[in-house]
Amino acid sequence: MTDRLQASVSVVVLLLIVGWVLYIGRTVFVPIVFGVIVVYVIVGFTRLLERIPVVGARLPIQLRYALSVFLIAAGIFLAIDMLVANYDGLVALAPRYQESILSLIQKAAALLQLEAEPTWDSLRRDMLAQFNIQALVASMLASLSSVIVNIFVVVLYASFLLVEQRTFGEKLANMAANSSNAARIKSVVIDINRRIGAYLALKTLLGVVLGGLCWGAMLSVGLEFSGLWAVLTALLNYVPYIGSVLAIIFPGLMSVLQFGQVNEVLIVLLSLTIIHFVIGNILDPYLMGNSLNLSPFAILASMAIWSALWGVPGAFLAVPITVSVTIIFSEFEMTRPVAVLLSKNGRLTYGGSSPVA
Repeated sequence: MTDRLQASVSVVVLLLIVGWVLYIGRTVFVPIVFGVIVVYVIVGFTRLLERIPVVGARLPIQLRYALSVFLIAAGIFLAIDMLVANYDGLVALAPRYQESILSLIQKAAALLQLEAEPTWDSLRRDMLAQFNIQALVASMLASLSSVIVNIFVVVLYASFLLVEQRTFGEKLANMAANSSNAARIKSVVIDINRRIGAYLALKTLLGVVLGGLCWGAMLSVGLEFSGLWAVLTALLNYVPYIGSVLAIIFPGLMSVLQFGQVNEVLIVLLSLTIIHFVIGNILDPYLMGNSLNLSPFAILASMAIWSALWGVPGAFLAVPITVSVTIIFSEFEMTRPVAVLLSKNGRLTYGGSSPVA
């Protein structure tokens, strides 16, 4: 076995071990990574505030950090408050939506010329035969409790990371064997921080703009729970490609249940599609540029891999993690070809090194 083949086999085995550890330890790793992401968003917003004309550079850095934390906390509070308010309304209107669903099923049965139109009694019997309702309710309550605990843990991790941020550079310098390695590590970390921080801050800003525009469009049509779908749209903006599709489909299904008429449904779908198209194809590229340098296939593949490892949180974390991995891979001769394959144009400018074709 040649040295190159032996090294390749060792890398594959190492990747399998790392993947297995990430999978079995997802309950521990996911909150930690989300805590890091929150810190990146805060730091990114702090840098965006510095770019405000005239007053931005004059604001003390402590004040910019405080404003970033306040804006993010206020956004989370408003989103949770809107979700709770819409949940109460959804429970109150559930019987009406139930009748709408039954009407649609009966129309479909008549269109397909079935012998007997289904009723809620027959549908209920079929559902009870397939599902254990008590187990489903218990699972939902457990999931809700888990989300609340995870949010608290993420906030705790983010708080400690913000406090320790000032000593991180000194720790990196002490970790390196010499000044040359320390400078190289510092260059890679700075590049990762710059790219991911800018990406997450701008993606958050675009999500707020996208959610606001979609909220106005849905509200003008009279779609119920427009605030709920606007919050969902802002969150799904972090998921490339698939997130935009889901952010259109969910309100579209809601419009079918509420209106039941083709005209209103088409208005909702067309208005949301136009907004997503303009934001995704004009504003997003204008602000983002080619800062990530990831190919679309690499983004989709990373979403599939991280979703398989960590579920829904993996879809949100796929892009930042892949950017970090690509930058790190570009610094080593053995893994640089992988970084070239993951890049968008085959040219690497990571780590302060010269472009590699």
